[in-house]
Amino acid sequence: MLLGAVPLFPADTARAEIAADGPLIIAPNLESFTLDNGLQVVVIPDRRAPVVTHMIWYKAGSADEPEGQSGVAHFLEHLMFKGTKKHPNGEFSKIISERGGQENAFTSTDYTAYFQRVAKQHLPLMMELEADRMENLVLSDAVVDPERDVVLEERRMRVDSNPGSQLREAMNAITFVNHPYGSPVIGWQSEIEALNKDSAIAFYDRFYTPNNAVVIIAGDVDIDEVRRLAADTYGKVARRAEPGARVRPVEPPLAGERRIAVSDARVRQESVSETWVVPSRNTGAGHTPEALDVLSYILGEGPSSRLHKSLVLDQKAAISAGAFYQSTALDDGRFGVYATPRPGHTLEDMEQLISREIQLLLETGVSEEEVERAKNSMIASAIYAQDSQSGLARLFGGALATGQTIEDIQSWPSQVKAVTAEDVLEAARAYLTAPPVVGELRTAPDEPAAALSETTPLKDKS
Repeated sequence: MLLGAVPLFPADTARAEIAADGPLIIAPNLESFTLDNGLQVVVIPDRRAPVVTHMIWYKAGSADEPEGQSGVAHFLEHLMFKGTKKHPNGEFSKIISERGGQENAFTSTDYTAYFQRVAKQHLPLMMELEADRMENLVLSDAVVDPERDVVLEERRMRVDSNPGSQLREAMNAITFVNHPYGSPVIGWQSEIEALNKDSAIAFYDRFYTPNNAVVIIAGDVDIDEVRRLAADTYGKVARRAEPGARVRPVEPPLAGERRIAVSDARVRQESVSETWVVPSRNTGAGHTPEALDVLSYILGEGPSSRLHKSLVLDQKAAISAGAFYQSTALDDGRFGVYATPRPGHTLEDMEQLISREIQLLLETGVSEEEVERAKNSMIASAIYAQDSQSGLARLFGGALATGQTIEDIQSWPSQVKAVTAEDVLEAARAYLTAPPVVGELRTAPDEPAAALSETTPLKDKS
């Protein structure tokens, strides 16, 4: 089981040189259709090997949870393996394992996804299994209560025992004070402890309906055969709920800098990060999302980026430095920069150096050469991502579950190619001039571990 978001396009700077002449449509042979019950099915043929990747994405994640029930989306992900009348507890995973397949599941803020990779002849069975548990999940206190303890232990191991995870959780909480992105995907401990069979079933009944899901099938398949299989399996699942549009509270602009620090004796390498709330690919207008993507490459992607060259190579003040842009989100995402100081340098040094680089960019802009290099790298990444069957399935699933269309995804390289140096500077001035959320990870050899993971976020009711 995994927590977190799926990146839209991974970086691959080594192949940037050929990107400009490559194809500008992602998965051009893709086909999509919608069943009568509202289920969208996306088929990406790939005949290089007799295997298929089968994924189902539900448009429901931690940001869709009822107030006071943080973690129920992830909890239900665990419980989806507890069986139906036809396939009792444990049989789902056993069937896949016996056929030499792989499986996994993961929950993020905006979606929950389930994954199988099997030999092509087992695709009908995978579709039957997923269709069955879409409407026939059987839960009892006898299986729910122990699984809640499993999730609590997962939280203790992944968050409460990990200073870096504590900082990320606390930063999210102070970044999104009014928006549900501020709650951890795994949930707050006190709220996990209160989850039960009824809360899980209520979430299941509301969101696990075919008209709120997308099935992605990538591999050695025939489109007509997939249509028949989909009708015979998923097509028989009743459309039992109408989740409606996902309208969430708007996060107000920051009135000033927000800052948080986690100090822990287990920290061996200090670091600092700064983040801003920015438009995602779903909420951004015009070329803003693509410009932010290019900006993140110029500032902090790879050895030729500004932060790496300045802080790591030239000034030798940092061990690492970079930037990121969270583009795949239903609502606004985040833009961030970070640095890890070398011995002899402080977190305050890192902040000053980062601020200097950002200010330089804001004052003088970016060069056409930098923009072209970043765009070529990004487009190359998208092209070569098509070599990965599961990567394509995740790319389309994550994007479709967060408000984008197939056309949006396929045309992404062309949208990136249209970005100009002026677009990048405009995006930087629009968002990086606001006060950031600052997070510090500090070592504290003589202090007990900080307990920030149970810091309940303030709710802005204004």
